[in-house]
Amino acid sequence: MKRYLDAMRRLDPCLRTGQVTRVTTLGLEADGPDAHVAEVCTVESRDGTRRERAEVVSVQQGRVLLMPYGRPQGLGVGSRVVATGETPMISVGPDMLGRVVDAFGTPLDEGPALAGGRRMPLHPQPINPLARAPIDARLPTGVRALDGLLPLGIGQRMGIFAGSGVGKSSLLGMLARGVSADVNVVALIGERGREVQEFVKHGLDAATRARTVVVAATSDQPAVVRSRAAYAATAIAEAFRDRKADVFMLMDSVTRFAMARREIDLAAGQPPTARGYTPSVFTDIPALCERCGALADGGSITAVYTVLVEGDDHNEPIADALRATLDGHIVLTRDLAHAGHFPAIDVLQSVSRLEAALLGDRERHLQGRLRALLATHTRHREMVDMGLYKAGANAALDEALAKWSQIERFLCQGLQERTAPDETTQRLAAALNEGMS
Repeated sequence: MKRYLDAMRRLDPCLRTGQVTRVTTLGLEADGPDAHVAEVCTVESRDGTRRERAEVVSVQQGRVLLMPYGRPQGLGVGSRVVATGETPMISVGPDMLGRVVDAFGTPLDEGPALAGGRRMPLHPQPINPLARAPIDARLPTGVRALDGLLPLGIGQRMGIFAGSGVGKSSLLGMLARGVSADVNVVALIGERGREVQEFVKHGLDAATRARTVVVAATSDQPAVVRSRAAYAATAIAEAFRDRKADVFMLMDSVTRFAMARREIDLAAGQPPTARGYTPSVFTDIPALCERCGALADGGSITAVYTVLVEGDDHNEPIADALRATLDGHIVLTRDLAHAGHFPAIDVLQSVSRLEAALLGDRERHLQGRLRALLATHTRHREMVDMGLYKAGANAALDEALAKWSQIERFLCQGLQERTAPDETTQRLAAALNEGMS
């Protein structure tokens, strides 16, 4: 009965309607109804043969702008718009584990219908900063370059910054399989349909898939659906976190979420600013990322977001905003990828802002030694490659060259290879020819 009583309480006793006055490629303009931003409405064609749900994205005097969740074909001037009184929500239950769903929580796989569960708002109130727990426990990933040099903490938010085709999705698959979390939530935003299928079938093994929820919104779907998928994935993670679970969330990519928000905001009349992005994008990104973290009374969301840097420009606006928002960044470079170095992590350009709290004294020493050798090798690499360096002229460079092959073996890792934290520390010490104390 509770389910029906809740539905009755949400019922709007007044029918609020309007009519479509203009149809564009980005949305519908109507003279009503009296609705609020983010409210869900139903748009009915004049002959009654087509009905489509749409979300209010802008409200002005005598003008309501809506973006349909589906294709606007069949809808035109005169179509009736009916406000439902609903705000964006998604039902989350334990039977979601192991499933692939869309932005509305509807299964995309061939499994049975979901029974439903707790209704979670897509836009909840922000977390009180004082309700957060300190991030002081490591979350092993199984990736040596991360666990040894760029540690990830429970509740931390990290970004993977890279151009296209340098191994972001492969690294995400390694993380999904390697991290020992209670629940994985994977959001595939604006991906090609082929990539969604490949990630589900080849990126996740059977054991990982059983504790994973995949939320997918492909690139051919409307911007409002792609944007909703990012919020839906975060709401699903929050539902499991509220059950005191440690959740590991992967979002590929937050850049395509920003592109979807830009498309929506431009349709709503916001002015373009840096590279065409609207001002709201730079408030939407922190609001989305701040929903992750660890809570003082139990439960956490550790998040890794991929950031697609346009034209390999790591200073483009979205990458710059994410670096300021997240708790660290992992940079993948094309030069390393082309050299067959996987994962193509540029350690010198990457940083975990919580490494001081997550690494012990011995681990920090080893990390500092390796970074120093990498910096020395990088600084003099051109001179060495051209044969202009004479051995013995620089003791630090001689050491870096002598240990270079061991360092590369430590940093490179097979796609299916997983290394335990203790073994990672041992292998790092061996690469530097330093015994464990």
